[in-house]
Amino acid sequence: MQIESQSVLANQLVTLFRQFLAVESVLFLEEERRPYECDGLSVYRQLPLLVVLPETVEQVQRVLCICSEHNVPVVARGAGTGLSGGALPLADGVLLSLAKFNQILDIDLHNRCARVQPGVRNLAISEAVAAHNLYYAPDPSSQIACSIGGNVAENAGGVHCLKYGLTVHNILKLEIVTMEGERLTIGSDALDTPGFDLLALLTGSEGMLGVIVEVTVKLLPKPETVQVLLAAFDDVVNAGDAVGKIIAEGIIPAGLEMMDNPAIRAAEAFARAGYPEDAAAILLCELDGSQQEVEVQVEQVKTVLQNCGATDVRVAASAAEREKFWKGRKAAFPAVGRISPDYYCMDGTIPRHQLAKVLSGIAALSEEYSLPVANVFHAGDGNLHPLILFDASRPGELARTEEMGGRILDLCVAVGGTITGEHGVGIEKIEQMCHQFSSAELQQMHALKAAFDPAGLLNPGKAVPTLHRCAEFGAMHVHYGEVPFPELERF
Repeated sequence: MQIESQSVLANQLVTLFRQFLAVESVLFLEEERRPYECDGLSVYRQLPLLVVLPETVEQVQRVLCICSEHNVPVVARGAGTGLSGGALPLADGVLLSLAKFNQILDIDLHNRCARVQPGVRNLAISEAVAAHNLYYAPDPSSQIACSIGGNVAENAGGVHCLKYGLTVHNILKLEIVTMEGERLTIGSDALDTPGFDLLALLTGSEGMLGVIVEVTVKLLPKPETVQVLLAAFDDVVNAGDAVGKIIAEGIIPAGLEMMDNPAIRAAEAFARAGYPEDAAAILLCELDGSQQEVEVQVEQVKTVLQNCGATDVRVAASAAEREKFWKGRKAAFPAVGRISPDYYCMDGTIPRHQLAKVLSGIAALSEEYSLPVANVFHAGDGNLHPLILFDASRPGELARTEEMGGRILDLCVAVGGTITGEHGVGIEKIEQMCHQFSSAELQQMHALKAAFDPAGLLNPGKAVPTLHRCAEFGAMHVHYGEVPFPELERF
């Protein structure tokens, strides 16, 4: 009966949408909808009721108005590269693809900003302004494919977020459409605006408050000089300690990345980046600025690395070698995909000084669950990306992997960190939201959601769990030091 009613609803919506959308922009057949059944977290799949691909803001407004009138939920989707299930469709909902919003609308060289549509690829912005010696700083590893709208929705970071900030620090203004079809301007072309800081609220809101239809991004001048150091360590703890000591010297690298041995071996086999395959861990440290400044900092960082036990410190001899060093890091995720049938990419953030402790805890969990882990992460800002290697074809192994991933996130919370750094919560980390936040805090989040979307139709069931759901999980609010982790007792 439910399937029949959904079919009737789908037919009604198709008739309404095709009054203003091209036939090919309303996808109804199963084979047309199948490519949209998941995002980058492919272990969760669901066919949407319908898929629509509008081309103008006015069409987006009409889609949302119709869905609001018929009480139909909507999930907005960008490039589909998200890793937390944030764009997972609903069986009774419309999947609103923004793939056709792929134009750079204006480049303002005088004010160093650009207006872009949400479907523009992250890397395409820097490519468009490269001739003017400018670039867009946030650079997720998926920047060749991920869209700027999705970056805003998840507050994406990247290799250079340590020095230049996350997405929230690199945008000026958003144009959004509410669930009722109202168009709003959030932020301004100026550096600040009166009233509440809704720009920060919308950034990282995971498509739950409004549909982004335009983004004004900041552009930065390319630095005069860039240099990269690669340091090898025979002990992961020493590499973790070096991260904090570089920052303690008053040096803020443009990027400071760390990879452990399994990740090193996978990346080297895939990208041939010149990594030392026998190292327990490597650090990649990028320094930028004036030539004199960089030369001084290179020597300072070399000294710190050597004092922390680095067995080898290399300075890129050319721009080509520098690009090779980063190629390995950027290719780490697909490289790991070559050595395991499946991998589960976690995303948590911890205080830098807890790095060695948490890596030891992850190693203990890996042994407990008999699941290998390759660690790749933004060490400078404590954003961890443990990649749990598993085989989904083995009965029960996915469930064990998810359980282990949840314990890694709980570990991050227990040392004063948080359950996500840049991938968002989506459906993946719903249970850990119950662990990190109290019921009063979750109620405030629901109140904010209701202020923008009173009927709860935008991306429902994602990011912020209901209190009832938390009670079903038997979840508890975790404060630092409250949860016993035997794997940390040695520290």
